[in-house]
Amino acid sequence: MSIVAIDVGLKRIGVAVSYDKKVVMPQKAILRKNRNQAANEVSTLLKEKDAKILIVGLPKGGKSEEEMQRRIEHFVNLLDFEREVHYQDEYGSSSEAKELMKGNIKIKRDGKVDSLSAVIILKRWLKLPI
Repeated sequence: MSIVAIDVGLKRIGVAVSYDKKVVMPQKAILRKNRNQAANEVSTLLKEKDAKILIVGLPKGGKSEEEMQRRIEHFVNLLDFEREVHYQDEYGSSSEAKELMKGNIKIKRDGKVDSLSAVIILKRWLKLPI
């Protein structure tokens, strides 16, 4: 059984997983063509990883906080997942992920930053150092 975190974006969904609550590993991001396709892919991933808990990044603060919360909660309701769901503040996780990647590789739009953001979200929830 695992804990899976997602960072829901308009184009990509970053994914991270932890099997032992000590190590968090980024997974391949899910390219979002539309919300139903993305929800199906996330649901499949949750089954494959035998997730017992889903952690969902939720932006706190900012002028579009309520709109983003509504969209993210709607997306989570589309998932075929009957286990625990927790929301974790994701504020600044994308900027933090970009900073961590700085100098290592050229930042591309391949989902690595999104999944590293999901790692940060899951580490925050687990209260692990980033």
